[in-house]
Amino acid sequence: MNFNQLKVPKMKPGSFGLGLGGLGLTIGGYVLLNHGMFNVEGGHRAVMYSRLSGISSSVRGEGTHFKLPWLQRPYIYNIRSTPRNIKSLTGSRDLQMVDINLRVIYRPMQEKLPQMYVTLGLDYDERVLPSIANETLKSVIAQYNAIELITKREQVSAQVRNRLQERAKDFFITLDDVSITHLAFSPQFTAAVESKQVAQQDAERSKWVVEKALEEKKSIVIQAQGEAEAARMIAGAIAQNPGFIELREIQYAKDVAETIASSNFKVYLSSDVLLMSGMARALGQYEAKKKQGWFSSVFG
Repeated sequence: MNFNQLKVPKMKPGSFGLGLGGLGLTIGGYVLLNHGMFNVEGGHRAVMYSRLSGISSSVRGEGTHFKLPWLQRPYIYNIRSTPRNIKSLTGSRDLQMVDINLRVIYRPMQEKLPQMYVTLGLDYDERVLPSIANETLKSVIAQYNAIELITKREQVSAQVRNRLQERAKDFFITLDDVSITHLAFSPQFTAAVESKQVAQQDAERSKWVVEKALEEKKSIVIQAQGEAEAARMIAGAIAQNPGFIELREIQYAKDVAETIASSNFKVYLSSDVLLMSGMARALGQYEAKKKQGWFSSVFG
């Protein structure tokens, strides 16, 4: 093969430059799209860092933004309200250990994001919230004893919220809500409180039993006084009218007869059982008086 016979194609003037230009545009477009632009999603904000001037004081909002590759670098912050649970073991005023679970809802201050990045970085919540929450809880809980922590829980929660919100402002953090979700004491203290409650309930029950006995005693005395008064009145009625006994016997016999009549069984009773002896005696006395009146009218 004779290489001298090969022919090199002739290129038009300027075609090589156009090819290099196209390649440069392609590379430039790739760099621009991948390294010269960044997106800020909803609920987020960006802080721009420059190798020349440091952290910019302006905050980038939502949307697409341009940056200089290698020279600038964005840092994205989540500004949505975020919940977090913080546990703390602290002591009360009467030296009882209290296990507290505190729930906070926090978010960074948008206008303070550049200062926050300079002083705290992106993990500001891990750096700040546990320390200031434990500090606030220990200072507030130490002002109350164990019983007051239960009876004044709303007041304790409000005091913790106010102090923690003021403390968080020093670190450019806004607390939307602070609440005590769990409050527990040591097993020994819980057992002691339960024993005290049981003793108080037993004492109240004993007091109720004594009061009930006194009321029953008063009831018996009143009943006895009523029976004595009734007996006195009955004795007076008998002395004034001997027929009162026969009337009571007739009424009682009527009640007994109605009870037997309403029964499904047949019962045969004598007049003595039905207490009709009083009626018989009254009829006998009536007949005797009638005969005596007849004899006196005939032989008188």
